[in-house]
Amino acid sequence: MHNDTIESTEITQYLTFKLADEIYAINVGHIREVLSVPRITRVPRMPSYLSGVINLRGNVIPVLDIREKFGMGKTTITGNTSIIVTEIEEVFVEEADSSMVIGIFSDEVQKVIDLDPSLIEGPPRIGSTIDTSFIEGMGKTDEGFVILLRLDRILSDAELSGITVEARDA
Repeated sequence: MHNDTIESTEITQYLTFKLADEIYAINVGHIREVLSVPRITRVPRMPSYLSGVINLRGNVIPVLDIREKFGMGKTTITGNTSIIVTEIEEVFVEEADSSMVIGIFSDEVQKVIDLDPSLIEGPPRIGSTIDTSFIEGMGKTDEGFVILLRLDRILSDAELSGITVEARDA
């Protein structure tokens, strides 16, 4: 099952951002860059949580609306909305070092924080019917809790595989 604390001795940096009124964070090691929202091309038959694709220096990057994926409603584009361009491992590909680049919406990017492992608790235990595998842990900060996301677990392997094919075809 889940450990009560994350097992590590090194302080890790996380980029914090808002979705609705909650603060989430991603390990900075998975982040390539943060962009203002460019033109997004909607690809037919993509799931609702995939907003479409963007052109990033000639590369087709799928954009995931994790608010929609988490059942929080679609992201409304405002002056604070950003796309966090991330790199996640593709576990469904046989090549050991294969990864894919994906953009995720944030309502507002905040700041980079340092979290000591002693300030990170494992994901909450909410019962066997609720999937919390996409939560790396809960970081304690002066402002309260920050939800640390595991990007490689937000989408299933089948969903990631479908995104890769659809983005390539776009």
